[in-house]
Amino acid sequence: MKNPDFKQLFEAVKTIAIIGLSNKPERPSYLVAEYLKKKGFRIIPVNPVIKESLGEKSYPSLKEIQEPVDAVDVFRKSEYVAEIMAQAINIGAKVVWLQEGVINDQAAQKGRSAGLTVVMDRCMMKEHKKLFKRGETDEV
Repeated sequence: MKNPDFKQLFEAVKTIAIIGLSNKPERPSYLVAEYLKKKGFRIIPVNPVIKESLGEKSYPSLKEIQEPVDAVDVFRKSEYVAEIMAQAINIGAKVVWLQEGVINDQAAQKGRSAGLTVVMDRCMMKEHKKLFKRGETDEV
C-alpha cells in the first residue's frame, strides 16, 4: 500500500504515544523519542516496566492515557501489534506508525478499515529528517 503524505501527517500530529519507549539512551526507541521531542512533539511513553522516560510519565498501556493521542509509534514485536491497534482505535488515535521491522498486515488493515492512517516498517525519525532536516544523517 502507498504511504501517506508524510509532510501532511507530521504537520497534523502533535501528541505521540510511543509504545515500548525505553529509558535507556542507547536504545533506538529512546533516540527516536528524544529527536521527536526536540522537534516539538508531545511524547507519551507507554511501557509497563518503567516509571518515566525523557522526563515524561510512562503509562502501562494506551488505555491509561488521559489526554488525546494523535499518533501511536510502535517499538514492539509484530505479534503485539493487533492488540496495540485495537487500543489505538479505542482511544481515537489518527495514526499508527510501526517502526522498521514491525509488520502486521492484518492489524494494519483493521486500523485502515477503522479510518486510521497506518505506516509500516518505517522509522518516524528518518522520515521526519528527510522532510524537515535535509543533510542530517539517517542514524538512529
